[in-house]
Amino acid sequence: MRIIADSSCDLYSLDYKDFKTVPLTIYTDERSFLDDEKLNVSEMLDYLARYNDRSYTSCPSIDAWLSAFEGADQIFAVTVTSALSGSYNSCLSAAKMYMDEHKGTKISVIDSLSTGGEEILIIEKIKELIEQGCDFESIDTQVRAYTKTTRLFFSFFSVHNLAQNGRVNKIVAASLNVLNIGVTGTATSEGKIAVTGKGRGEKKCQRILLEEMEKAHFNGKKAIITHTENEAGANALKQLVLQNYPDADIKIIPTRGLCSYYMERKGVVICLETE
Repeated sequence: MRIIADSSCDLYSLDYKDFKTVPLTIYTDERSFLDDEKLNVSEMLDYLARYNDRSYTSCPSIDAWLSAFEGADQIFAVTVTSALSGSYNSCLSAAKMYMDEHKGTKISVIDSLSTGGEEILIIEKIKELIEQGCDFESIDTQVRAYTKTTRLFFSFFSVHNLAQNGRVNKIVAASLNVLNIGVTGTATSEGKIAVTGKGRGEKKCQRILLEEMEKAHFNGKKAIITHTENEAGANALKQLVLQNYPDADIKIIPTRGLCSYYMERKGVVICLETE
């Protein structure tokens, strides 16, 4: 079985023999950045911080998905939330075309209704079930149920690119650049971004994230922390979580291009399993 995800998953590789990622693209009216292994994320962030005109993202094409499907007959594809990207619909169209041309092929396209670490949790669940020897239909059923038990919470200290992309109000974005104010929030059940609070400084925002995790009934098991050039902040959040959930399995992963674009420098996201 093959596992495929778009590049919003923040993974380049997986400890699994048949894993592929399909890149999204970040655009301005002057330049484009393909979110693949060659992308210099730091250089992209430097450029975008200076750029004050429109910027936006583009989902993988149908052809890109078809290329990733090639040679496989049982496929699980995980995409960034369909509420903010066309990646899911592009993948669905490609899956239909591929299955029409390759009779007997099975493709499950899973809308994460999220991004980053929440996609990683889904991907790792698929991998776990494959390695347990579950059949395609059983994996599909279990994974779709699993997606209803994961959550995402974030802390951002700049939403410049979100504002340029039309995702948040530009007045709100401008206010964050003053006095070290961070916004905290979550991915809603509909897969949209919801700002839920703000705090002065990283420590305050980390405490807010921990409170949100507790309210969401974190099961104390798996969590993924992703960060955009903020390993220190990610490690501080990990230690704070471990003080309260000492048996938790917490991975820290730097973001690829797409999530770096939305999170910007100092951005931290934590994704977790709930009870």
